[in-house]
Amino acid sequence: MNTPPIVSENRVKQKMASGGLAVGMIVRLMRGVEIAAIAKSAGFDCLYIDLEHCSFSLETVSQICMTSTALGVTPMVRVPGLDAAEIGRTLEAGAQGVIVPHLETRADAELLVQAAKFPPMGSRSLLGMNPHTLFRIGPAAETMQAMNDATLVVGMIESIEAVGNSDEIASVEGLDMLLIGTNDLCNSLNVPGQLDHPKVREAYEKVAAACKRHGKRLGVGGLNSRPEVAKEMIALGASYVSAGSDTGFLMSAATATAKSFR
Repeated sequence: MNTPPIVSENRVKQKMASGGLAVGMIVRLMRGVEIAAIAKSAGFDCLYIDLEHCSFSLETVSQICMTSTALGVTPMVRVPGLDAAEIGRTLEAGAQGVIVPHLETRADAELLVQAAKFPPMGSRSLLGMNPHTLFRIGPAAETMQAMNDATLVVGMIESIEAVGNSDEIASVEGLDMLLIGTNDLCNSLNVPGQLDHPKVREAYEKVAAACKRHGKRLGVGGLNSRPEVAKEMIALGASYVSAGSDTGFLMSAATATAKSFR
């Protein structure tokens, strides 16, 4: 007889639902599961593996994700693009959230939800025994619903077009968060590197308003080098912020330590 599904809880979704701010760490360098323990000890709510900008294998992704979940750090993965097979395999490997860069239209958002969610909301294929259930099996309908509820689906807003379409994008059922990639947005606005430019603030305000209208989360990305600007954008109603990457943390600490001995 099948038992009710037991799916690992998504603590970031729970924290945001309760009104808290989730703080994340980007992983691009460290391939060992130790990075999950570091994220936990440092106080991060989640980490996200950046497959758009690193060369990790799916096996590496799976090991880090499973370890993170066990430690209570929500594992997310930024996939390189809007590819249904890649999104499905990444979630199947143990990611509790998927981040798709360069979402531009409502149609893009709908394709993302189709790939990331099980029926009836999406078309993701079900493997009942998986890392999210600790390889236990339960009734299919209940398992799919529990996994849908525990999966964080995030689309990145990184261009003028995406900002213009943000209201339509945010209206898509099953999409949880719009995460602004500030550096690429600056490039699209023709103000490269000007993270505090008024055009950037205007874009954030527009996306924040769309999120509020449609009950979606706002995420802040790419502002870790300017925490004072990040805090201004968080004040617009953000529920998530990327605070930096393992590469950046290592270089910053290593550089400061070397200088201290000169």
